[in-house]
Amino acid sequence: MDNPTSKRRTVPGTQSVARAAQLLRMVTSAGMEGMPVAELARRAELTRPTAHRLLAALRQEGLVDQDDGTGRWMPGPELYLMGAVAASRYDITGIARDIVRSLAVRTEESAFLSVRRGDETVCLMREEGSFPIRSFVLSEGVRFPLGVASAGLAILAFLPPHDVDAYLERHPELAEDWGTSHGETRLRARLRDTHERGYAVNPGLIVEGSWGLGAAVFTREGHPQWALSLTGVQFRFGPDRLPELGRTLLAHAHQLTTRIAATR
Repeated sequence: MDNPTSKRRTVPGTQSVARAAQLLRMVTSAGMEGMPVAELARRAELTRPTAHRLLAALRQEGLVDQDDGTGRWMPGPELYLMGAVAASRYDITGIARDIVRSLAVRTEESAFLSVRRGDETVCLMREEGSFPIRSFVLSEGVRFPLGVASAGLAILAFLPPHDVDAYLERHPELAEDWGTSHGETRLRARLRDTHERGYAVNPGLIVEGSWGLGAAVFTREGHPQWALSLTGVQFRFGPDRLPELGRTLLAHAHQLTTRIAATR
């Protein structure tokens, strides 16, 4: 399956920057395991020489590094310094950790915190629930386009309608990359349901049998910038339990929204 950012349109004249940024996102999403240049080139739809040239330039700036033994590319030391500076403005994991943990304890399912980054969500935190059968669709650093996983569906549902229209216009490839259930008509129907219900439901649309719930978390100004979500196996999300899970999820999302407004 293609990387969700592979077909993003770029402003004319910024193609090299966009390609380098795309490779940087892929490298960071691979974490400490890294990723070989051939895989990076394939996912970014670049030739191997072009991918290697861009990676070498990023390495020179300290943004990526290459393991001498495996040849895999991984995050560089400069990213740590940049991240430490940016965290003071953008990172809410410190004030969210106990809420995510409480969500996992209360529901016994895996709980997550994700953040919106442009047209994607990025998972920032995972807390395991006590139920022994788990879904591993989501983990720290994993990215999905808005409207695909439950976190991104919740965020997209609470954006202004003109922003939703613009997003769908920018990404006509969603159905091709993620299946026909992500075509515009069906996606808009799920967005309406999410807005009415208050939380998103992903009934195994990414991995069969793996369900997810997502609830938006808002900035002080009322913008959906983060999301809390739950994932688990299908029989744990049946109609007898789903409303209870939804209420618990919404209560925790509201608690985090309130805390953000009070501290930022």
